[in-house]
Amino acid sequence: MTGTQPPAPASGAPSGEPGSEFRKDMGPWANFALGFTYLSPVVGTYTLFGIAIADGGPPMIWAFLVAGCGQFLVALIFGEIVAQYPIAGGVYPWARRLWGKRWAWMTGWVYMWALLVTITSVAYGAGPYIAILFGFRATVHTTVLCTAVLIVVAILINYMGTKALSAAALIGFAGELIGALVVGVYLLATHRHHGLGVIFDTYGVEGDGSYLPAFLAAGIIGLYQYYGFEACGDTAEEVAHPGRVIPRAMRRTIYIGGSAATFTCMSLLLSVTDFDAIISGEQTDPVVDVLYDAMGETGARMVMAVVLISFLSCTISLQAAAGRLIYSYARDEMIVGHRLLRRFVHARAVPSWALFVSAAVPLLIAFASLLSEDALTNIVSFAILGIYGSFQMVVLAALRARLKGWRPAGEFTLGRWGLTVNIAALVYGILAIINICWARSPEKSWWENWIVLLCGGVVLGTGLLYMFTTHHYGRGDAPAGDAVPQKAASTAGGPRPGAPGKWDEKG
Repeated sequence: MTGTQPPAPASGAPSGEPGSEFRKDMGPWANFALGFTYLSPVVGTYTLFGIAIADGGPPMIWAFLVAGCGQFLVALIFGEIVAQYPIAGGVYPWARRLWGKRWAWMTGWVYMWALLVTITSVAYGAGPYIAILFGFRATVHTTVLCTAVLIVVAILINYMGTKALSAAALIGFAGELIGALVVGVYLLATHRHHGLGVIFDTYGVEGDGSYLPAFLAAGIIGLYQYYGFEACGDTAEEVAHPGRVIPRAMRRTIYIGGSAATFTCMSLLLSVTDFDAIISGEQTDPVVDVLYDAMGETGARMVMAVVLISFLSCTISLQAAAGRLIYSYARDEMIVGHRLLRRFVHARAVPSWALFVSAAVPLLIAFASLLSEDALTNIVSFAILGIYGSFQMVVLAALRARLKGWRPAGEFTLGRWGLTVNIAALVYGILAIINICWARSPEKSWWENWIVLLCGGVVLGTGLLYMFTTHHYGRGDAPAGDAVPQKAASTAGGPRPGAPGKWDEKG
């Protein structure tokens, strides 16, 4: 990899000002497509469809509605923030401006690990479909190898630059629509075995007790589905007029992506021939079985090719988000190796070494998954915990800043509804985090029951230890905490644009 190491601009650099090394090569639809392919209706549904039915039966589809409404509230808050602070890296620089350096450091640390694990979870979920497409048997080892290949292909496309990323996002968007709509309509027209009433039939998964615990367990499919909209903001410095474009792209990602995911799930539910076989564990891959039954081997393989495009484009979008977060960290000197990680290939306008990390770490996680008997569920659960945790750190920072006098000043604001939406988004996020961490298998050992929470604790603990032993959080000169009026006023005499590595505190 080649690249130069320019002076590091502060993360407070407003998009469009001198100092941002990115080029504005991403249009509004490409920005929306990036978030859409990251959220990925096909990937989320196809990966967890069988698991969700086994846990909650057909009514698990209602998890899409619950999670979609909750995450839409979060997207509204993010829209206000990115409109005022359109900075590459997303949640880290937003938390920095809203609260301060330490809070931002921990937010970025949690989000970074969640993104890296999510990259692994998406690529890992593609393994069985790659095996079917190319005609070999899917085993644990072949799935890991397929995961590695997909990650490598995705990073090579990311290295080609923003234009290639935009093209990949648009191609992935087309693949998602085919996979969600065309395949869904075909299944409903030719292979429907149930009426709409099936979405109220639990098939006895609750046993003799309440259905609520079963539904909450199945809710993993909804929680996993509805993130990715923040990727629209991760590339804020590569989009013209980000204050208008990105909040709109975030909202579109939620309601268009969520609708497509719900339709995909519905078409599969109505096409399943035997729910009891899925719930009992006799049928372990219902998506593949439905496609083979409805389309035959040739048709199913054609669908697998489209599905593979969806998995690849989702992996590409995730790597783009992770690479820009790591780069944003590095240019503020917030992490070890920052001189290397902030290197930028100007010919293609990409942060080369930051992108390398976004592929190398997921590869290591993929091979480490060989040690787990339930790798996919554990990887996905930890990814959800990390993403939701970092999201809520930003939502909490926004609420704190709002109570201290922050009034969003970008091109998109919620006005008088801001405080209400902010509180509701925080409540939803906390409840979602509790749900994903909850122990549900009393027959297993305590550490297996609480493995997601334990992994989250390890990430948080190592982050705190790293932060307070290295003090990297205090090195950068970028504005911090200046969303709060008193803090902004106290730093108003700071350096103005034009000073090397310094920016107007108002951003």
